[in-house]
Amino acid sequence: MKIGILQCDDVTETLQAKHGNYPKMFTRLFEDIDAQLEFSVFRVMDGHYPSSVDDCDAYITTGSRFGVNDDEPWVVQFQHYIAKLFASKKKLIGICFGHQMMVKALGGEVVKSPKGWGVGVATSMVTQQKPWMNGLSSEISLVVSHQDQVVELPEGTEIIAASDFCPFYMIQVNDHFLGVQGHPEFSKQYSQDLMYARRDRIPKERIESGFESLSLPVDDKLVTRWMLNFLH
Repeated sequence: MKIGILQCDDVTETLQAKHGNYPKMFTRLFEDIDAQLEFSVFRVMDGHYPSSVDDCDAYITTGSRFGVNDDEPWVVQFQHYIAKLFASKKKLIGICFGHQMMVKALGGEVVKSPKGWGVGVATSMVTQQKPWMNGLSSEISLVVSHQDQVVELPEGTEIIAASDFCPFYMIQVNDHFLGVQGHPEFSKQYSQDLMYARRDRIPKERIESGFESLSLPVDDKLVTRWMLNFLH
């Protein structure tokens, strides 16, 4: 299977030497589960897209420091492309920014959450089981880093996992779109370094609780298996 990585940002330069850039995080994550996968990277934030939606078997988006409501030309273009993938029935996994863009492109709503930043490790309850969810679990924990949240879902969306802080944490739209607010590709060390790098923007109390949450185990491997099962 060939997966197209739709890159929506770069890791901050000061953190790249230690953690790598977003495409490397994803290839490392997936290759730990299936070494036979192929990848192509498309820097959509620079206007670089596949020549055809059929260039890859499936697609996955990275996160981004930008918001889906930002008035940036590339963000608007990306929204149209996500809608095109949906109409073409191409399989897509949206991560964080991509999860939110999936919702917006299909008619839902995303806002800057009054609940504030979600950082560190977040735990969500699994609200329903799907055939692609092997290794069943009643809850999942992943690293998160976001201010925006989905507040209104597109028609036909199913909620797969939810929490009080993030009610639409994991969603499925039809049989080919899967959105996840968390970051299975982020390590806990990267989460810690990212929080520290953003300490001028994130309230001190939220960072402290985020640091404390990093002692929790994460389900990155389990969720990655789910995502690969979904794409297959």
